[in-house]
Amino acid sequence: EVQLQASGGGLVQAGGSLRLSCAASGFTFDDYAIAWVRQAPGKEREGVSCITNSDGSTYYGDYMKGRFTISSDNAKNTVYLQMNSLQPEDTAVYYCAADPSPCLMLDWESDMDYWGKGTQVTVSS
Repeated sequence: EVQLQASGGGLVQAGGSLRLSCAASGFTFDDYAIAWVRQAPGKEREGVSCITNSDGSTYYGDYMKGRFTISSDNAKNTVYLQMNSLQPEDTAVYYCAADPSPCLMLDWESDMDYWGKGTQVTVSS
């Protein structure tokens, strides 16, 4: 059974940092792309970042470049999202998702095969 467990969310002040974790099981981690997707209340899903574990390539949504860093620990089957300089507009539920296709071939918001439950990130001003 595929499982994706996101954790690490919380309440932080503007300018602060959080590190999200996505622990994966039930599939061959090295062969999958893992993406972070967020959804704020009343808004559409937004792709945050993606890593293709087979070659380590990373991708970011336009508004996250330079502030967020995605990384993967293949020994632990865990993907991390380091988020710095957080702003109130980053407030959302953050989900991790997995797919056997590379990140570049995917619409992260809608194409991913497997989704975990999200973790809430709230940034206060």
